[in-house]
Amino acid sequence: MMSAEAGAARNTLAAYETDLRLASEHLRGGLALADAAALQSVAEQWMPLARSSVARKAAALRRFFGFLADEGFRTDDPSDALPRPGAARSLPKTLSIADVDRLFAAIADRIARVPADPNDLRLSALVELLYGSGLRATELVSLTRGAISPDRPWCILKGKGGRERMVPISDRARAAVAVWRAQVPADRAFLFPSRTGHLTRIRLYQLLKALAAEAGIPPDRVSPHVLRHAFATHLLSGGADLRALQAMLGHADIATTEIYTHVDASRLVALVNERHPLVDAAARRT
Repeated sequence: MMSAEAGAARNTLAAYETDLRLASEHLRGGLALADAAALQSVAEQWMPLARSSVARKAAALRRFFGFLADEGFRTDDPSDALPRPGAARSLPKTLSIADVDRLFAAIADRIARVPADPNDLRLSALVELLYGSGLRATELVSLTRGAISPDRPWCILKGKGGRERMVPISDRARAAVAVWRAQVPADRAFLFPSRTGHLTRIRLYQLLKALAAEAGIPPDRVSPHVLRHAFATHLLSGGADLRALQAMLGHADIATTEIYTHVDASRLVALVNERHPLVDAAARRT
């Protein structure tokens, strides 16, 4: 149901499966028959976890018991006994423009080596796409060999929930991809192939951590998601429209975009002082 009807992404399915399996193991295989007291005992195990983890686990179990009730396997739904830790979310980490410049400077130093290492050309294409287009890690590593064309400044991606979106690809990113693609055998299906399929997300994380250390940035500050967030915040700071940003990021709800991005208070003040109609009225009076 989660896959066919709800259109849940593969990573969401894996997380839900893990949460349900762990809860079932705690109840010795009796999860489907659990009552409110049993679910409270499951929730007690979650006490040391972060609020976001508790919220996800509770959501997985609520979805499961809702499914059982909808399908007629149960006449009641005991999931009201599960905790509701609230929806507050902290702002994600980001990088300054200076930090991003340092990452690209480190890549440029690598590429300048003679002879050039194909792995450095791959890293250049990966970072250009992460920061230049705001791709998710899974979307990036699973790109097909022909997904990005040298003469087309956009590509069509299928993101979370199977939703398709058009993503702009910068001239720099297309150039970096073209150089890297020349290193990829024509019979390989993926743009970033591995021996068994495509580059893994774990390997992508490792490559970025190593690059961060080389650029003099603490590795724990850099990840694919941080570069995606930097793409969003820097575009917004540059004047991008929030709705356009929502479309580029592939968010179903603009509330996610609002939480995902943040703007310096100084820029907001300047925006009001420069753009508000009353400012123009005051100028005309003087």
